[in-house]
Amino acid sequence: QLQASGGGLVQAGGSLSVSCAASGRTVNIYQMAWFRQAPGKEREFVSSISWSGRTTDYADSVKDRFTISRDNAKNTVYLQMNSLKPEDTAVYYCAADRTRSDDALKYTYWGQGTQVTVSS
Repeated sequence: QLQASGGGLVQAGGSLSVSCAASGRTVNIYQMAWFRQAPGKEREFVSSISWSGRTTDYADSVKDRFTISRDNAKNTVYLQMNSLKPEDTAVYYCAADRTRSDDALKYTYWGQGTQVTVSS
Protein backbone atom coordinates (compact mmCIF):
# COMPACT_ATOMS: atom_id res chain seq x y z
CA GLN A 1 0.00 0.00 0.00
CA LEU A 2 1.23 3.48 -0.91
CA GLN A 3 0.17 6.52 1.09
CA ALA A 4 0.80 9.96 -0.37
CA SER A 5 0.77 13.06 1.82
CA GLY A 6 2.02 16.61 2.04
CA GLY A 7 -0.09 18.37 -0.54
CA GLY A 8 -1.65 21.73 0.09
CA LEU A 9 -2.14 25.28 -1.10
CA VAL A 10 0.81 27.48 -1.98
CA GLN A 11 1.33 30.71 -3.85
CA ALA A 12 3.09 30.80 -7.20
CA GLY A 13 6.83 30.79 -6.72
CA GLY A 14 6.56 28.90 -3.47
CA SER A 15 7.67 25.42 -2.48
CA LEU A 16 5.97 22.28 -1.32
CA SER A 17 7.07 18.74 -0.60
CA VAL A 18 4.99 15.61 -1.00
CA SER A 19 5.90 12.18 0.26
CA CYS A 20 4.82 8.63 -0.40
CA ALA A 21 5.16 6.00 2.30
CA ALA A 22 4.94 2.30 1.51
CA SER A 23 3.53 -0.22 3.92
CA GLY A 24 3.13 -3.94 3.60
CA ARG A 25 6.12 -4.21 1.29
CA THR A 26 9.62 -2.78 1.18
CA VAL A 27 9.91 0.03 -1.33
CA ASN A 28 13.63 -0.42 -1.95
CA ILE A 29 13.05 -3.18 -4.51
CA TYR A 30 10.76 -1.04 -6.60
CA GLN A 31 11.15 1.76 -9.05
CA MET A 32 9.07 4.70 -7.91
CA ALA A 33 7.42 7.56 -9.73
CA TRP A 34 5.19 10.55 -9.36
CA PHE A 35 2.37 11.35 -11.74
CA ARG A 36 -0.17 14.13 -11.63
CA GLN A 37 -3.63 14.73 -12.98
CA ALA A 38 -5.28 18.11 -13.38
CA PRO A 39 -9.05 18.46 -13.79
CA GLY A 40 -10.13 17.50 -17.28
CA LYS A 41 -6.67 16.27 -18.23
CA GLU A 42 -5.00 12.91 -18.50
CA ARG A 43 -2.62 11.66 -15.87
CA GLU A 44 0.90 12.75 -16.77
CA PHE A 45 4.38 11.69 -15.75
CA VAL A 46 6.26 13.98 -13.39
CA SER A 47 9.34 12.12 -12.18
CA SER A 48 10.77 8.68 -11.48
CA ILE A 49 13.61 7.25 -9.42
CA SER A 50 15.40 3.93 -9.56
CA TRP A 51 15.44 1.53 -6.62
CA SER A 52 18.94 2.68 -5.68
CA GLY A 53 18.12 6.36 -6.05
CA ARG A 54 21.02 6.85 -8.45
CA THR A 55 18.89 7.31 -11.56
CA THR A 56 16.16 9.91 -11.85
CA ASP A 57 14.03 11.23 -14.65
CA TYR A 58 11.87 14.32 -14.96
CA ALA A 59 9.23 15.68 -17.28
CA ASP A 60 10.50 18.72 -19.15
CA SER A 61 7.83 20.85 -17.50
CA VAL A 62 9.27 20.26 -14.02
CA LYS A 63 12.96 19.82 -14.74
CA ASP A 64 15.20 22.06 -12.62
CA ARG A 65 12.26 22.86 -10.32
CA PHE A 66 11.32 19.47 -8.83
CA THR A 67 13.58 16.97 -7.11
CA ILE A 68 12.71 13.34 -6.44
CA SER A 69 14.47 11.37 -3.72
CA ARG A 70 13.96 8.27 -1.65
CA ASP A 71 14.84 6.89 1.75
CA ASN A 72 14.63 3.13 1.54
CA ALA A 73 15.20 2.77 5.29
CA LYS A 74 11.93 4.65 5.78
CA ASN A 75 10.18 3.11 2.77
CA THR A 76 9.44 6.62 1.59
CA VAL A 77 9.81 8.59 -1.64
CA TYR A 78 9.76 12.37 -1.72
CA LEU A 79 9.07 15.04 -4.31
CA GLN A 80 10.40 18.50 -3.50
CA MET A 81 8.66 21.11 -5.63
CA ASN A 82 10.17 24.58 -5.96
CA SER A 83 9.23 27.62 -8.03
CA LEU A 84 5.70 26.30 -8.28
CA LYS A 85 3.42 27.57 -11.02
CA PRO A 86 -0.38 27.60 -11.26
CA GLU A 87 -0.10 24.98 -14.00
CA ASP A 88 1.42 22.60 -11.44
CA THR A 89 -1.99 22.41 -9.78
CA ALA A 90 -3.11 18.78 -9.81
CA VAL A 91 -3.62 15.68 -7.75
CA TYR A 92 -0.22 14.07 -7.34
CA TYR A 93 -0.01 10.28 -7.30
CA CYS A 94 2.90 8.07 -6.38
CA ALA A 95 3.36 4.76 -8.15
CA ALA A 96 5.61 1.74 -7.86
CA ASP A 97 6.65 -1.16 -10.00
CA ARG A 98 9.67 -3.33 -10.67
CA THR A 99 10.46 -1.48 -13.89
CA ARG A 100 10.90 2.26 -14.27
CA SER A 101 8.90 4.08 -16.89
CA ASP A 102 7.20 7.36 -17.72
CA ASP A 103 4.09 5.42 -18.77
CA ALA A 104 1.41 5.27 -16.10
CA LEU A 105 0.11 2.00 -17.55
CA LYS A 106 3.37 0.28 -16.61
CA TYR A 107 2.86 0.83 -12.87
CA THR A 108 1.03 -1.72 -10.76
CA TYR A 109 0.83 -0.02 -7.37
CA TRP A 110 -0.65 3.43 -6.78
CA GLY A 111 -1.17 5.77 -3.88
CA GLN A 112 -4.46 7.56 -3.32
CA GLY A 113 -3.20 10.98 -4.45
CA THR A 114 -2.64 14.28 -2.71
CA GLN A 115 -3.93 17.65 -3.92
CA VAL A 116 -1.45 20.39 -4.77
CA THR A 117 -2.93 23.78 -5.53
CA VAL A 118 -0.83 26.73 -6.67
CA SER A 119 -2.51 30.11 -6.62
CA SER A 120 -1.47 32.93 -8.92
